Amino acid sequence: MHSPISLKDISLSFSDKICFEDFSALIHPFSRIAIIGRNGSGKSSLLNILHGKLPPSGGEISMPSDICIGYVEQTISDFNDLSGGQRLNKRLSEALSQFPDLLLLDEPTNHLDKNNRKKLMQMLKKYQGTLIIVSHDTELLRNCVDILWHIDNNKIYQFAGCYDDYMREIQQKRASIEKDLASLRHDKKDIHNALMKEQKRAAKSKTKGQKSIDQKKWPSIVSKSKALKAQKTSAKKKSTIDKKKRQLTDRFLDLRLPEIILPKFSLTAGTVVSKNLLSIIDADIGYQIDRFILKNINLSLNGSERVSLCGKNASGKSTLLKAILGQSEIFITGTWHLPCCDYIGYLDQHYSTLQPKLSVVDHIKELRPDWTGIEIRHHLNDFLFRKNDEIRQIASNLSGGEKARLCLSMIAAKTPRLLILDEVTNNLDLETKQHVIQVLKEYPGAMIIVSHDEDFLEAIGIDHTYTIVDGNIVGADT
Repeated sequence: MHSPISLKDISLSFSDKICFEDFSALIHPFSRIAIIGRNGSGKSSLLNILHGKLPPSGGEISMPSDICIGYVEQTISDFNDLSGGQRLNKRLSEALSQFPDLLLLDEPTNHLDKNNRKKLMQMLKKYQGTLIIVSHDTELLRNCVDILWHIDNNKIYQFAGCYDDYMREIQQKRASIEKDLASLRHDKKDIHNALMKEQKRAAKSKTKGQKSIDQKKWPSIVSKSKALKAQKTSAKKKSTIDKKKRQLTDRFLDLRLPEIILPKFSLTAGTVVSKNLLSIIDADIGYQIDRFILKNINLSLNGSERVSLCGKNASGKSTLLKAILGQSEIFITGTWHLPCCDYIGYLDQHYSTLQPKLSVVDHIKELRPDWTGIEIRHHLNDFLFRKNDEIRQIASNLSGGEKARLCLSMIAAKTPRLLILDEVTNNLDLETKQHVIQVLKEYPGAMIIVSHDEDFLEAIGIDHTYTIVDGNIVGADT
């Protein structure tokens, strides 16, 4: 058992932003902590600080000298011949083989199928060491942790308890403050209306030489001095209300609940064709000419149809997508009729379409040299890249969710007729995921999507589901 890990006044900032400041915590042995927050808030960086790979911008960390740390990163670049789920399992096995006192996991459920996801959660429940996880997975948060660190508004807030209790507490506080703000707005409106009414009556009284006004509704305003006094009283009341409003607004922003974002993704499908956009007949595919992973493939897709590919990790889902994309390392047989590559938008689960040293804005410039700088800025703004520093960030410095958003912005810039999406919800925070659902529901073109997220597939309205079983594709209507 290791000694407590001490974090004192830890801060993290980069040249373009502050992630968090002055965070202190004591991590006791056997703690089970989840780090949550928006994409780009600094969750993975905090994990890297704990791992010793990234120094904090300020503060001190006291880590026991004899502690053994196991770490599994979010995007695993090793083992290129393995699926995403296989990569995770291999890296996790390597980490656990050290019998770590502290296990650090960054989005561990991202690439796992249903069975492997269940096994991971069972393993984490049994793990006897200290566990710190970065995750957007609500099921994981509900079942495997009992302390939350929420990074928001440049602070880290700690909560001891379950995830649902935490969210319920925030929602209750938010609702209470919204109610108080609404009451203040109502009071301010009443004061304003009363003042306007009495000023009007005072003017009318002066014109007619009237000496008194109904005492029950407002004090007599029969002179300029009394009118000014009424205005001062009203202004004082308004000032008090404005002060209370500012205090409530500050509390509202300090609730550890990010504002809901609604970016205007502009995915368009160009000319939607009603006839077959894609057809594959009696095909086999694999990485070696004499060893095929999938056999007897028969698949067709019209211009507005959306299908999902399901199956266990390493069953061949991503391999089929690579074959449709015409990637040269895949051997194919049979008859293939595919759309032109320019008509296909592709999001790889490892974001391999991004150039690590190229900035966000330059990715779009390369795709759309015909766009003006203003047009590019408007386009990136829809995908939440708004500030100059954000659009100038190079791809290698982006968080997983930011990389996903950049890939989506690149797809939108090409106006594809067919979207091929491989685990599109991986790394997305809950707000961005919900908006992606709305975007894909409205997208008019064809879609092939690989995902283990059953709720996501249901939400976007899949027409057909194809399941890979023992090297064969079985079709079934959803």
